[in-house]
Amino acid sequence: MFKVKWVIIHCILFKPKGLLSEMCARDVILRHPHNSLWDARTRELLKVFNSDGQMENRSDLPSMQDFPVDLVSSSRKDRNQSSIGFFQRSRNALMGAADAVRRVAAKGAFGDENRRTEALVVTIDGMIWTGYSSGLLVQWDGNGNRIQDFIYHPFAVQCFCTYGMQIWVGYASGIVQVLDLKGNLIGGWVAHSCPIVKMTVGVGYVFTLANHGGIRGWNITSPGPLDSILCSELGGKEFLYTKIENIKILSGTWNVGQGKASQDSLTSWLGSVASDVGLVVVGLQEVEMGAGFLAMSAAKETVGLEGSSAGQWWLDMIDKTLDEGSTFKRIGSRQLAGLVIAVWVKTNITLHVGDVDAAAVPCGFGRAIGNKGAVALRVRVYDRIMCFVNCHFAAHLDAVGRRNSDFDYVYRTMSFSRPTNLLNTTPAGTSASIPMFRGTNPAEGIPELSEADMIVFLGDLNYRLDDISYDEARDFVSQRCFDWLRERDQLRAEMEAGNAFQGMREAVITFPPTYKFERHQAGLAGYDSGEKKRIPAWCDRILYRDSRSSSVAECNLEYPVVSSVLQYEACMDVTDSDHKPVRCIFSTDIARVDEPIRRQEFGEILESNEKIKCLLKELYKIPETIISTNNIILQNQDTLILRITNKSTEDNALFEIICEGETTVLEDQKATNHYLRGSFGLPRWLEVSPATGIIRPDQIIEVSVHHEEFQTQEEFVDGVVQNSWCEDSRDKEAILIVKVHGNYAIQTRNHRVRVHHCYSSKKNQLTQPNGSRHVQGSVLHRSDFQRLSNSFDVVDQLHKLHSP
Repeated sequence: MFKVKWVIIHCILFKPKGLLSEMCARDVILRHPHNSLWDARTRELLKVFNSDGQMENRSDLPSMQDFPVDLVSSSRKDRNQSSIGFFQRSRNALMGAADAVRRVAAKGAFGDENRRTEALVVTIDGMIWTGYSSGLLVQWDGNGNRIQDFIYHPFAVQCFCTYGMQIWVGYASGIVQVLDLKGNLIGGWVAHSCPIVKMTVGVGYVFTLANHGGIRGWNITSPGPLDSILCSELGGKEFLYTKIENIKILSGTWNVGQGKASQDSLTSWLGSVASDVGLVVVGLQEVEMGAGFLAMSAAKETVGLEGSSAGQWWLDMIDKTLDEGSTFKRIGSRQLAGLVIAVWVKTNITLHVGDVDAAAVPCGFGRAIGNKGAVALRVRVYDRIMCFVNCHFAAHLDAVGRRNSDFDYVYRTMSFSRPTNLLNTTPAGTSASIPMFRGTNPAEGIPELSEADMIVFLGDLNYRLDDISYDEARDFVSQRCFDWLRERDQLRAEMEAGNAFQGMREAVITFPPTYKFERHQAGLAGYDSGEKKRIPAWCDRILYRDSRSSSVAECNLEYPVVSSVLQYEACMDVTDSDHKPVRCIFSTDIARVDEPIRRQEFGEILESNEKIKCLLKELYKIPETIISTNNIILQNQDTLILRITNKSTEDNALFEIICEGETTVLEDQKATNHYLRGSFGLPRWLEVSPATGIIRPDQIIEVSVHHEEFQTQEEFVDGVVQNSWCEDSRDKEAILIVKVHGNYAIQTRNHRVRVHHCYSSKKNQLTQPNGSRHVQGSVLHRSDFQRLSNSFDVVDQLHKLHSP
């Protein structure tokens, strides 16, 4: 109910800015799954329709006329005796309208979430555009009739912004798209790494506000020729604002076999090398297993719950090992059944690491049980995306195909809660089998993991050794003949064949196979010697992909993340599990933009480049326009015509008519009660249509100026608060401003028009042409707007107009 009331207050009491053409007298209220169209003057509900444009039954919705009011004369004595106070009347109106919208909204409270209306904008041509959580864009006319719809991006529309003849759309994925007034897609790009919550126009730029608080400005001409020039010029100075950061990343994986480790084992595995790294990523498998636990874990996942006491024990122990809170800070973790992944960052670089998000994919029975599968964390490091995926794939020697299938399923379906989809970027380390390119449309099968600048897969991948016996493997291990054993490695063969981990790399293995061992038995003699005698294998692996297209590429803004392996080894002295823990230390160079320097270079290019200066001068040109009169007199319910002529033969002229101020005129012809209306729309006695629009080159548009006579309720008359409905019989005047600009112009040329309404009892005192619809004045005015430079001038001139 609170949300419904807020919408009503915003849309009815305070007239929104930019209501266009026929919409100048109408407001739109959105409340899933219904839209409501109201008359802004009478507060009457005109139409209720759903997202498909179908009319809804509104027989039970009261209009403002249903509320009892007193109609009294306009004498001051009667006004002062009114029994209904201003605040009481406001309360009645609000509560009545709130109840109406509440009842409409209640009918569809459980509608399809994908059809929820998220944003609305009214464009210069009077059309209404709505955006939905499914990415659907719908165009409506001013009467609420559905015209057409599009889907250009399958993520929720968060906000709109319009200027000139373009519509800017901000999505939950952080992407901005630009459309023309017909709905054609002009272009799009990545604006932020998280949802865009607001956009606004100012001084030649469209500013976007992201969910994390970041603000960026985009030239209002984008996408266009200015972008090409700026990109070329800035590209030539890339070396000036590119900064290379280096961070060492420790990645560790361990299948703990449902056991617990000693502090010495954790120190040997992680603590002994953590002092030299900035980021620590740990993946654990088989933290806890068993049919009951797995079933409970699956049930908890369906309602958004995760974690277990065993998983928390491991996190607490690693916290202690890494001196969490002092040297390191844990910034994220995720558990799926027996799988756990967590990330720690060194406290001195926490300002450069953030936007942590988690995901999980079960690969067990029916792709629903988490005994096999993957958990992942996505982290932004120095403004680059890194993904770490902890996996546990299908077991047994002959299950190579199932392991490949597990990888494929994890890679393609891993989905984080905050998408970062990136546009127009180059593939990095890709393979022809599974294109690891960065894209924007999951509906087209483009994985979210492909968006990362760096991916690390770690875990018990369970690939074994082929064509070798137990005894042969033991002999080669004892002789440390690892080269020959690597020739039998299933994972290496599958990667070379392009069947799994396409585009990824692994450092050369120089340590013995990490599976399977007898617990608490040291040395190579600890390999499984039981009845099954499982052949030793490198089940526990760490693979990676950075942003290079080749292994020799240097780190730059085109290839922003370049990693090399400093250490890849197993901790053979740890005996707490039947697997040995494995660790890999990466030295990672990250290219990032030094924003202050780039902004400085950007400003210098704008000031010095002659091509850009000429282009901006042409783009910001304001077409010359003239108006038919700057003085309009209305009587009764007259409708007079104001003509606006576009003298340009090349450019469209965009216009908007607002009321800058109004006044009432006393019987002695003196002006009083000056009201600065600002952006609060036209006076209720005056109707202008269209209030905005586009004038084609060398064309004329006719604007009707109409006096609307009705019973009104003035809040103040002669400085006295009014508490009843009355008929104001005094003369009234308003100053209309016709604001004209080009499609990209950041300034406007203004014409000011004086509109005087003379009450019917005085009509014989004035002379004007016959007929209720006519053009007033025969002189085309070019420079009236030059004499009045601001709103204070307007009030002063109005006062002088009737003052002796």
